[in-house]
Amino acid sequence: MLQVGLSLPHSPGGAAAGFPMAEGDNVGTGQEMFGSSPVTVVITSEADTWDIDASSCLGCGQFVDWDRMPDPEQQANIPRDILSKPPKELKKLAREGYWAASRTLRAQVYHQLIQQVACRLVTPDALVYRDVVSRLFGKPSVSSHPLPEFLEGCSMPTYCLNLEGVTALKKILICIANLFPDITYSPVLPSLVALLLHYSEDEAQCFENISRLIASNAPHTSYIDQSFLAHQASCMTFGDLANKHCPAAHKLIASTSENVFEVYSEWLSWLFHDLPFSYAIRVFDVYLLEGQKVLYRIALALLKQYRLSVTSAELEGTDIKADLQTFVQNIAEHVTVDKLLERAFGIRLFSRKEIWLLQMANRKALMERGITMVQGRQSFHLAVDMQNFSSSIVTAQEMRVIWSWIPERFSLFSPLLLFSTSEDGCSLQRFYMCCEGYEPTVLLIKTTEGEVCGAFLSSDWSERNKSGVTSGFFGTGECFVFTVRPETERYEWVFIKKPELAKAVPRSRQRSPSPCPASLLGSSPDGRGTSSNHLTVPTLQRRGRLSPFLAIRHFLLPSKTASMFMSGSREGIVIGGGGGQALSLDANLLWGRTEHCETFDNPPLCQENFKVQLLEVWGFQNS
Repeated sequence: MLQVGLSLPHSPGGAAAGFPMAEGDNVGTGQEMFGSSPVTVVITSEADTWDIDASSCLGCGQFVDWDRMPDPEQQANIPRDILSKPPKELKKLAREGYWAASRTLRAQVYHQLIQQVACRLVTPDALVYRDVVSRLFGKPSVSSHPLPEFLEGCSMPTYCLNLEGVTALKKILICIANLFPDITYSPVLPSLVALLLHYSEDEAQCFENISRLIASNAPHTSYIDQSFLAHQASCMTFGDLANKHCPAAHKLIASTSENVFEVYSEWLSWLFHDLPFSYAIRVFDVYLLEGQKVLYRIALALLKQYRLSVTSAELEGTDIKADLQTFVQNIAEHVTVDKLLERAFGIRLFSRKEIWLLQMANRKALMERGITMVQGRQSFHLAVDMQNFSSSIVTAQEMRVIWSWIPERFSLFSPLLLFSTSEDGCSLQRFYMCCEGYEPTVLLIKTTEGEVCGAFLSSDWSERNKSGVTSGFFGTGECFVFTVRPETERYEWVFIKKPELAKAVPRSRQRSPSPCPASLLGSSPDGRGTSSNHLTVPTLQRRGRLSPFLAIRHFLLPSKTASMFMSGSREGIVIGGGGGQALSLDANLLWGRTEHCETFDNPPLCQENFKVQLLEVWGFQNS
């Protein structure tokens, strides 16, 4: 049986027997893989054991194989008051790589920053570590200890650690499992511990610091995912952000990969597995100050850089997941670490709270799929069944593209046909009857000219009744409109592209304004709209519940006409508003109009006045 665990060698400096290493691997720079088979504990005679001195402290850098370090760090004279500077200035210094000027400074900054992290009242410290080490590793009859189950199948970069450092890394991970039994899956932990060991006085200090990151309880902030559920939710959140902020790269991946989510599930590994040490440690600098949000930024910058470096033709028949990994490993050939961070911080993300809300929504979707906090890892596959999917408007390949645009938490579920004019008739009442109770939905329209367009609608159509007889606009910033033929393009909420235009609303002022249309489409005898065949600019009206992510109650918008997502009444439906409607349909679902609108900043999605040939609405089958 393959033995996996921490083995205590016969003499100090000897290889850590019992831990599988890649053939020819060097401990200083290599990466190790935690096996997927059950770990074992080997009992040996007392003569074969080696006593670990956990209390030894040789000073910062004792765990590093200096011969394997990429570049010697330049020591510099650092002002004594550097650690007393305000957080905003420390962030600026970290982004500019100031810590790299001194190993001692970086060690001091790391320790001070982590000590300031708000965490649970009872968090294990250095003294607890020494006690646990003595209890776990002080038995003379045991020379091999199983590594934690939460590392099963995970890889471990050793980041130029020496033999003593690799042993310390394993010991710390074993103690984490002993003192944090609720951790069920955390593939990033080995990398973070390995990086911290570079700048720790001893194992105990490293353990105390990583424990504080694990036990952090700051609101809307998380440093380390500690379950498969949380890890998958983070991967889905990155997929959502990539979808919005890296549309060119996302389109390329969606067109060349069978499973887009599988590609994005490696995003943390890009940062703390594939990046060279000199890049990873700079990521760690800003991560300690700014939390997980900064990791999203840097991973998005890597994705943008990757798109600049490849073409669709080059990726024909390529394993894009492996190609991305190779690209990140060789990132120095493409961009410097300073330029990478500069581009990362040029990406305008939504607030930390809004991203946290998205993560919570993704976790909820995973739980609906049966994923629990204590569950081990498993894989998901693209929800759209290419063989069984059938639509009268779009092909399975076209639906795959549309499905790649929708939020990750919904793409877990297969599409379900709710309404079709070919089967249910051209009745708006029937449309509402079939669609109510489903959230979100995808609207597809094919015109008599053969053009295909549509919309992703985040809210239940029953919301139109919440404000009374005359419905107001509702929905969230996740709504978008799109074209499929002749060109494939998506148009999102205007504040996705320009989030700086919308300021976060203080909690005490949060509310949900809802514009209310005064009239809907008028009809002439031939079914066409009149010269004023579009909605008038609505007045504001308060409304009820909104979906948690990108709800307009979270923002101070400069124009209320920029948040008209969807509206419906007995006269017709409207999607998008402000200066025009992105899509509007009459009560017979026969005639429509499309214009530029402020909500999505879109051009007309097809011929401005069009006749509907077919209309379908797709929901999401919750299994």
